[in-house]
Amino acid sequence: MKITVTEFITLDGVTQGPGAADEDTSNGFHAGGWLVPHMDEYFIRQASEWLDLADGLLLGRRTYEAFARDWPAITDPDDPFTARMNGLPKYVVSTSLTDTELAWQPATLLSDDPIDAIRDLRADSDRELQVHGSATLPAALLEAGVVDVLRLVVAATALGCGRSLFGRNEIGLGFRLIRHDATAGGLLILEYEPVGPAAVADYAGARSVMGT
Repeated sequence: MKITVTEFITLDGVTQGPGAADEDTSNGFHAGGWLVPHMDEYFIRQASEWLDLADGLLLGRRTYEAFARDWPAITDPDDPFTARMNGLPKYVVSTSLTDTELAWQPATLLSDDPIDAIRDLRADSDRELQVHGSATLPAALLEAGVVDVLRLVVAATALGCGRSLFGRNEIGLGFRLIRHDATAGGLLILEYEPVGPAAVADYAGARSVMGT
């Protein structure tokens, strides 16, 4: 399966608690729900199309526990995501959980050398193993070079606090933009393909860039 990472992110890089005030208040975070004012029908359709590509979900412990609490409790029969989120296989990266604690099924615990296990899963299918919501896990996957596509949904807001996706990696990362879009609600949708180390160069004037 291709490994895809989807992150909701603010202009200042925060990924924590996009969906509700009480979604994730760890470390005193009280600015949750910042994505919701920017959602519209186009974004919901796009998110649903992404989920159509999934053969499984790859989750860290914190996200798995939050999703296991929230998704089974959604009873709206018209919700476009619930049945698929609850039914998809979940692969959980954690050294603290045990198999018996994986109540949101079907679920498989990846605790012993999870990066190697993810590499094995990556070779099984041309569909997607999707990472949603986590911050620590995607950083580790990007650094290990096992992410095929990074999808960022950028909200036009800056919070000044909260957990971020970047800034925790130990190496520079380079990306190639493969798709971009914008919604009427003000969300910028960016899809990137990791290309290895971050490229750097010295600026040698406009002529060197323009090729003239």
